[in-house]
Amino acid sequence: MENVNEKISFLINLFIFAVTGISVAMLFWRDGKWCPSRAKNAFRFFTVQSNVLCAAAALCMLLFRDAEWTYYLKIIGTAAVTVTMMTVLLFLGPSFGYRYMFKGSDLFMHLLTPLLALVSLCVFERRGLSFAASFIGMTHVVLYAPLYLYKILYAPEGKRWDDFYGFNRGGNWKISYVLMHIGTALICIAMYFALRGNY
Repeated sequence: MENVNEKISFLINLFIFAVTGISVAMLFWRDGKWCPSRAKNAFRFFTVQSNVLCAAAALCMLLFRDAEWTYYLKIIGTAAVTVTMMTVLLFLGPSFGYRYMFKGSDLFMHLLTPLLALVSLCVFERRGLSFAASFIGMTHVVLYAPLYLYKILYAPEGKRWDDFYGFNRGGNWKISYVLMHIGTALICIAMYFALRGNY
């Protein structure tokens, strides 16, 4: 059974790495021409960052499956893309429309890759996890949130980002900031129970 789990895990991680690699490579092209500036702008988005992180974790799982650090990296990457998916389902989808959110490569980045990452980690790679260690899954949000806040509110003119996620809509960035951290913590707790299971 363990051998079957390893094979399924391998295939899922290979798919995650490959499809994310293709999606990211497409960011460097515009109208059939090489355009690194487009990719640079795209890497501002949590979605792109989280999917690249998850793909890196998937690659490490392919190469170093038995290493403990690989397992924790996979938890961090999976939690990050789960935050992406839940943000789209609960906030961005209703705001901008689900058809737009699941168009083209966004179907993978916003939905399919997060689901596959969750399945591979929680079903085929599960090794147990302490409650305290589960919060390592908050790493990306904890690092990205203050960067986003600085870029939309406090960065010098000309270096600011548009509030592309709408978290400061109506000046309510404090509420959004707290809710994103609470939501991510709840995802980590859910992953704790899923990874703990009957292990």
